[in-house]
Amino acid sequence: MMQHYEMTDLGLLHHFLGMGVVQIDQHIFIHQKKYAMKLLEKFGMRDCKSVAIPLVVNEKLCKEDGSEAADESEFRQIVGSLLYLTATRPDVMFASSLLARFMHNPTKNHMGTAKRVLRYVQGTLDFGIEFAKGKTATLIGYCDSDWARSEDDMRSTSGYAFTLGSGMFSWASIKQSTVALSTAEAEYVSAAEATSQAKWLRFVLEDFGEEQVEGTPILCDNTSAIAMARNPVHHQKTRHISRKFHFIREAIQAKEIELIYCKTEDQIADILTKALPKDQFVRLRSLLGVKSAKGLEGSVEM
Repeated sequence: MMQHYEMTDLGLLHHFLGMGVVQIDQHIFIHQKKYAMKLLEKFGMRDCKSVAIPLVVNEKLCKEDGSEAADESEFRQIVGSLLYLTATRPDVMFASSLLARFMHNPTKNHMGTAKRVLRYVQGTLDFGIEFAKGKTATLIGYCDSDWARSEDDMRSTSGYAFTLGSGMFSWASIKQSTVALSTAEAEYVSAAEATSQAKWLRFVLEDFGEEQVEGTPILCDNTSAIAMARNPVHHQKTRHISRKFHFIREAIQAKEIELIYCKTEDQIADILTKALPKDQFVRLRSLLGVKSAKGLEGSVEM
């Protein structure tokens, strides 16, 4: 590029749009420590006590919870800031997307949950995503759903994450657009959404010279959903599902993706669909590639 344009080489990338980048021989580490610290200072939480997990297990949020109204402007600022933090912190993706459902007329209960997430950020300021060098660039996906968890409309939550061998680089936590009548249907819709993302990622990787020759494996923990996706015949159990989700069958037949069963305890996308107990949350967080800079090999200064 320097042969065609007038430009200056500033060396290795260290900061970009609020993100810090640490590059050493063993890995590349991406974090948002400075942004997280400014976030806590902005909302008066810089000296707050930290918590181990962002959400309380089994606590359900709803629009009408009987508590007083909160400051809508402040709540929106907190949630918007948390959503930007998810650029390098998939461990707060579900909590942030859950809070984003209550942007209109939030209550004190919603505000308390948002501040709890900030307290979690306080205890994980030096966390980021580690990408280890020397790994095979094979695209692998994980998809999961949490059936009918929304108290307001009984819709399910889909979650998916993709890796190229080390650390997740694409993830999402989304409330499904339709009501699922069973866990199998919720998982099937989640798998279809993950398939759509996989097809796009395969296209982008091909442009980068990393063409995925084999079908992209997508790990799902529901055997019924896998059977529905592999069966090209529409039958009574699937005829009510929106047709737009059935393109997953074409992707399987074209060998673009391959749905593979995995145990629920090994389903990394589980962290993107629901609040989890501490031990399970910490284990899946590590599998996402989200780690503390202090625990990495080599000298990491942030």
